[in-house]
Amino acid sequence: MLDKILSLDTELLIYLNSLGSERYDGLWLIITQQLYWTPFFLVLLYFIYNKLGAKQTLYFILAIAVLIAFTDQVTNLFKNGFQRLRPCSNPEINAIIRVVQSRTSFSFFSGHAANSMAVATFIYSVIYRHYKYGYLLFLWPLVFAYSRIYLGLHYPIDIICGYLFGIFSGYSVFKIYQVVQKRYFPL
Repeated sequence: MLDKILSLDTELLIYLNSLGSERYDGLWLIITQQLYWTPFFLVLLYFIYNKLGAKQTLYFILAIAVLIAFTDQVTNLFKNGFQRLRPCSNPEINAIIRVVQSRTSFSFFSGHAANSMAVATFIYSVIYRHYKYGYLLFLWPLVFAYSRIYLGLHYPIDIICGYLFGIFSGYSVFKIYQVVQKRYFPL
């Protein structure tokens, strides 16, 4: 059963990765870099600051820092535990996929997917009452994580598992944030 799932995962990767073209490689290389998302984060921070104020925004940023550190460390534990080769490093398929970028670290599960979904889940959980279209925030992890498939760095299952872990960790940290906020940092 697991072999069949992994085979389907590889087939889906090959299909999704083959949709790319050299013409758009530069765009997807930009999309996959967190630094280029800075304007997006600054706009989000502005909206959050407008609703929470300066003091609560600082606590909010601290919670996100803890969330990213936690998600990143757990992701690395999984990657080193499973040691699944990235598609770009897998000799069975790296000659038939478009390898736009290479990494030598392991693949399962995607840190980009986990971190972006964790942050999106946390932010949405904090702001959904204030912003009618807050759910649009989830477009960011979708585009961000697809870039990893496009570039040949992750399999779809790596992305899906990263998303699931991101949702779990983002919502868990949100619940802890609520308790800590009420007790130590009341509005």
